[in-house]
Amino acid sequence: MQTTLSFPMIETREALRQLLEQAEPATVCAVDTEADSLHRYRESLCLIQFAWDQESVLIDPLAIDDLSEFYAYLNRRTVWMHGADYDMTMLRRECGEIPEKVYDTQIGARLLGVRKFGLGNLVEHYFDVKLSKSSQKADWGKRPLSAKMTEYAINDVRYLIPMAEKIVKGLEEKGRYGWFIESCEQARAKVLERDEGKDEPWRIQGAGRFDRAGLNLLKHLWEWRDREAERWDRPSFMVVTNKQLVEWVRRLSDGARVELPPHFRSDRRRRFSAALKQAAEVDESEYPKRQRGTRRRRDRDFDQQVAQFIKRRNRVAEELNIDSSILGSRAMIEATVAEDPGHEEQWMSWQKECLELEF
Repeated sequence: MQTTLSFPMIETREALRQLLEQAEPATVCAVDTEADSLHRYRESLCLIQFAWDQESVLIDPLAIDDLSEFYAYLNRRTVWMHGADYDMTMLRRECGEIPEKVYDTQIGARLLGVRKFGLGNLVEHYFDVKLSKSSQKADWGKRPLSAKMTEYAINDVRYLIPMAEKIVKGLEEKGRYGWFIESCEQARAKVLERDEGKDEPWRIQGAGRFDRAGLNLLKHLWEWRDREAERWDRPSFMVVTNKQLVEWVRRLSDGARVELPPHFRSDRRRRFSAALKQAAEVDESEYPKRQRGTRRRRDRDFDQQVAQFIKRRNRVAEELNIDSSILGSRAMIEATVAEDPGHEEQWMSWQKECLELEF
């Protein structure tokens, strides 16, 4: 029999309203989210962890049909998250917006030079406490939550605010607080700019290697997998992974046979064969077109300039005692060397200052 811990679970609009009244004086709060992406076809927000001052609670979005008051509350606060990209994405999907001011403890820790920056790593680093990872892949759509899941969820926010205070102090001492603010603002902007309604979601990693006939196969098999996942109400990777899907297309394009997993039922195998038949019936003129990426000159001079840029970035990163990728990715460096349109906008002011870049 499952037991639950004594942490409050907010399950009604009235309880949520009372919670927000209690938390109204706070100007800073912490938020984390849990979804069922590992267990359902359509990912949904299943749990919100919320902390302010010394208090931590769980909010059940599956039980409360209107969270607009909570989102409005967040918009008037400084909201701390850890690895905020995912949580900002979930909030954007749920309510169409992201809190105005989101600060990320992961970004702050990395700017301080911390190399192990997972939440568990940081809690141990700052508080000498080891957190359990046992519920990382739990099904958060199930109710009631077990005691283990509840404790795991609460731990995701209970340390964030005191940790944030330590991180901010460190950033101010090193003169990097401005770097942090700019980095968090850019991270938020990227989530807002991200295209959630991708027109051709079947163009997965590895698709670029195929000709138009291969792309036609990939499109039909991706759509077959998507229908199977929906029918089963499971994530698509549980039917077949992207990597395996690309490998199947490669084998089929080479004229080889594909051996389906032995656990596939006969009806799924029949639908797979039907998808291949449909792909074969498509006229060549209707095959998907290959996408053209940015064409760059790839000569010895270009490679030398990139290598020199990376060497300079690495030297500066070593002097600052931070991971070199924070100062700029290889993709950013190549775009700058090639003078791609808009390459200047990829760099934050503090990065340009550290690397003495002038655009």
